[in-house]
Amino acid sequence: MPFIIRPFRRFPVQCPVSYHAGSSQGRGTLWNFSVNGWKLSGDVPLRVGQMCSLTVNLPDEPSFIVSAAIVRWARDQEYGLETMAIDKQIHCRLEQVIERLEQASGESLA
Repeated sequence: MPFIIRPFRRFPVQCPVSYHAGSSQGRGTLWNFSVNGWKLSGDVPLRVGQMCSLTVNLPDEPSFIVSAAIVRWARDQEYGLETMAIDKQIHCRLEQVIERLEQASGESLA
């Protein structure tokens, strides 16, 4: 896989996720995320190019749904996902969460 610089900074998290891929339902953990990318580990295998939907439970936030994400890479039970369809209000909420994480990481570096 060629080296690619990500267009958005990823933030570490550890939160539960449920996901649907076809007729399969899985549970897993979200390890990092940005406005358009996610690292997920899960109990139901996913394939590169496969579409799935996610219900994400971030700490101190109401859960939200990503209606479509595509698997960009897979290693064992870890997957890199790119969001393809997300509700506009959810996207705004996600941007607010990321803004708070950026501020917190900036404060810890000072």
